[in-house]
Parts: sequence; C-alpha cells; structure tokens
Amino acid sequence: MNPQSTLTGYELLRSPQLNKGMAFTQAERLAHHIEGLLPPCVRTLELQVARVHSELSHLDNDLQRYLYLSDLQSRNETAFYATIMSDPSRFMPIVYTPTVGEACQKFDHVYRGARGMYLPISARGRVKELLQNWPEDDVRFIVVTDGERILGLGDLGVGGMGIPMGKLSLYTACAGVPPQFCMPVVLDVGTNNHELLEDPLYLGLRHERVRGDDYYAFVNEFVESVQALFPKCCIQWEDFANFNAVPLLNRYKDKLCTYNDDIQGTAAVALAGIFGALRISGQKLAEQRFLFLGGGSAATGIAELISEAMTLEGLTIDQARARHALFDVHGLIEKSRSDLADFQKPFAVDHAPLNSFVEAVKALRPTGIIGVSTVPKLFNQQVIEAMSEINERPIIFPYSNPTSRSECTAEEAYSWSNGNAIFASGSPFPPVTLHDGRTFVPGQGNNVYIFPAMGMAVYATEAKRVTEEMFIVAAKAVAEQVTDESLETGLIYPPQAKIFDASLHVAARVAEHIFEKNLARVPRPDDIESYIRERAYKPVYST
Repeated sequence: MNPQSTLTGYELLRSPQLNKGMAFTQAERLAHHIEGLLPPCVRTLELQVARVHSELSHLDNDLQRYLYLSDLQSRNETAFYATIMSDPSRFMPIVYTPTVGEACQKFDHVYRGARGMYLPISARGRVKELLQNWPEDDVRFIVVTDGERILGLGDLGVGGMGIPMGKLSLYTACAGVPPQFCMPVVLDVGTNNHELLEDPLYLGLRHERVRGDDYYAFVNEFVESVQALFPKCCIQWEDFANFNAVPLLNRYKDKLCTYNDDIQGTAAVALAGIFGALRISGQKLAEQRFLFLGGGSAATGIAELISEAMTLEGLTIDQARARHALFDVHGLIEKSRSDLADFQKPFAVDHAPLNSFVEAVKALRPTGIIGVSTVPKLFNQQVIEAMSEINERPIIFPYSNPTSRSECTAEEAYSWSNGNAIFASGSPFPPVTLHDGRTFVPGQGNNVYIFPAMGMAVYATEAKRVTEEMFIVAAKAVAEQVTDESLETGLIYPPQAKIFDASLHVAARVAEHIFEKNLARVPRPDDIESYIRERAYKPVYST
C-alpha cells in the first residue's frame, strides 16, 4: 500500500493503482475498512496471475482476452502488469498488434470505461484546462494520435485510442517505465469515416476532419499546454496520416523531447533487422540496396535512418540515399513524376517509369525488399522468386500491420525462396517447416524492441531531446543481442520472451549516448545499466 494513500473501503478497491484485490492481508483489510467487502481468503499475487491465465484460457478469441485484460488493468494495475510480464511473447499480441487493431475497429461497441485523455477540437482554447483534469501531476510520456491512420486500417476517429493505451502498456511491461508517468491521448478533430459518422454508437465528434491552419493551431495548443503542465514530458506521435506526421515531427523535433514511432521507431527496428540479417549474409551495410513497397513516411523514415547508418561506413548521405528506391500505388518513385511530396524527393531515382513491382525488382536488383504498404499479398511468388534469383540470401521484410495486411506470410517467403530468405515481419508468424525438414523461426520486426527502451532511456535520463542518432544506437543494441543459435534458425531479433532484459540493455545503450551528448537533465551515474534497472517498474504490491 502507498503510505500516502487515504483511500478506504470501496474507494480503495476501485483504485487500479492501489487495489490488491484478494491479496490484501487481514491486517490491511482491518486498517483500511475493507473487511467484509472481500471474500475472507487471502491470495498472493502469484495465485492471482495464475487465475488470470486460467480464465484467459477459457475465452474463445483474442478480442475477448484483450477486453478481459483491459478490465483487469482498470481494476488492478499491478496484477495486469504481473500477468503481461509473466509471459510477454504470449500477451503482447493480445494487448497490442494484431488484436489491438480489431479492438480499435470495434472501440465504440466494446467501450468499457474512462481511460486516457480525449481532447476534442471543440475545446480549442481550453486544452490546458482539460489536461489539468488528469489525475497525475507529473507526466513523462504521452502517446498521442488523431486516429486518422490506425495501423493499416485507416481512419478510426476516437477508436484510435486503443493504440496509445496499448503502446504505453508496453512501455511499462517491456521496459519498466512506471505507469503513473504515462498518459494516452486522442486529438479528436473529427473523422472522414462515414460509417462511423452514421453509427449511433460512435463516441467522437460527428463531423469531417478539420484541416489546415485550424488543425495545426489545435495541435500547437496541445503541445504548448503539455510543455506548460509537464515540462519533463516526451511526446510520441502515433498513427497520424503522412501529410501531417512528417510536418509535425519536423516542426517540433528540435524544440522539445518528441519523436514519431511510425517514422523513427519503425526505421530503427528495420535497421536492427538489417544488422541481424547482415550477420547471416556476411555483407556490409554500405553494400546493400533496398526497394520499399510503400512511399509514405514509414518508408522514407526507414530509408533515411539506413542512409545515416551507411554514412558511418564511409558513404556520403547522397550516395547512401541513392541506394534506396520507393514504389507506391502509382509505381516507381522516379524523378519525372510530378506528384511527389517533399519528403519523398530525396529518394526519387533517375529511372524510367515502372508500374510493376516485380519489374522494379528485376530492374533495380535490390538486396532487400521492405513492405510498408498495408496492402496484403504484394510480395507474391514472382517477387520472391525474382529476389532469390538476384541474391543468394534475399532480405524479405513485410512489415505492414496487422497480420491481415502483411505483404506475405513467413511460409510463403521461405517456400518460394527455397529457405534462402532472411525474413522478418511486422506481425507474428509461427515457425515454418519446409518439405525437406528444415525449420525456420520468423522474427517479428516489432517496434516493441525500440519504443519502450527509448522511453526508459528518456525517463531515466530526463532527456531534453530524442535524436536520430539515438535510434541508430538502439538498432545496434537490439541486433547485438541476437545469438548465433538464433541466427541459425533465421531469427534476427531477440526472443520476445526475454523482451524486458533486452529492452533494459537497449535503454542503457541509449542512455549512455544521451549522457555523452549532454542531453540529460540528471548527473551521469557510475553504472548506467544498474541505474536503469533500479528505476524500472516491478509489478509487486507495496506494503
């Protein structure tokens, strides 16, 4: 129990931060006036977690399990995190991708109760006042979305709240960021999803999205209000449409502690996968050529971070960028096109137009293809076979989420490449056994390897900024933890079952960089890794 708490009776049992449920001792029940409000037996946290495991096993599908765990989080935060952290590889796909996508789509129909902060544009001029309603005075992390581009599912309006809630749960479960410092936020500026606007159960503003100066003024009011109320807060932008995501990141990245996980986190986890892949192929980063399926901010963000990493091997930034090409719905992004956004232009190639992705593979001869299109099955058999003809060990990364949007499955990539593909995907796939008996363990290029660790590093150091270099450091720290035994099975990421230790290792590496660059607000400790571990949240009941 928190000795500062004055809650008693039902108020105590309804506080997710302080509630222990059946783990309250007899002495605590007497002291806090909850005798008789619970069955008489006392149960340990370990027994509570075992009971949760049992209940979940009897539910029919992962959406039901997601909702059960959400309810548990609202009742007993410690038991929720103890459950997630007891088996992270099992529970991450439930509390986040791919299940969170379905939960966001059905958000208005399965809404249970208040969690997170909803800031409607109708409250413009009063955003700071609304933020002051949050129950915590010290917020260190905000994950914010406007719900326009949720995973690969599109505009879900306020239903996008499932993403910030899920991300922040993983900040805690995967890297130990204390949950009391986290705030999920939706900026409700309307929705262009007419099915939602016509749904009587839709919970958001019932008008089309506000654009232009009014939109940016509202976002700026949010940012300024956060800085005024929570000066140590890091803002993570999540699932904004490309035409807003890039300008917002560029506007704020040099002014406050902020980053965009879709752009920079995705880039870092892709770079980590490439570092792992190169340990299998034995090649150098500067020798690689990548073709992206998708031309949005995720693709350009990955391409830019790889380019910056290539400069560390001697290339100029222009030489490095020239080793990447993008392919979108209109074909190859090449210099004669007149429809390119500014953020795409550095990667426009000097090449004749191409409207077939497999033809682009044959013409540009990439060593790796990276899918961030959110369009399924575009890495078809012809594409995989073409990559296999060009490369002894082709890199195949279908990163689109959720699983239904993946550009190909693990089985397809391994089968069509005769087991030669170096594979990682955005969504999880089970191990694959080929007809010759070889078994491969596909890696999941999940941002969970990056953003929780980044959050822990920022929290522990009270960093003033998040820089591109920090993501390169994080990518290397992820890759260096992959064992030779894992690489032999094709696994190029650390096992998710050990995500907590992996994240703390990454956080320590990033924190070391933060101290070296004088971006920390706290003194440098003698032992950074121990310093990080001491500050990590542990799901135990206080006494």
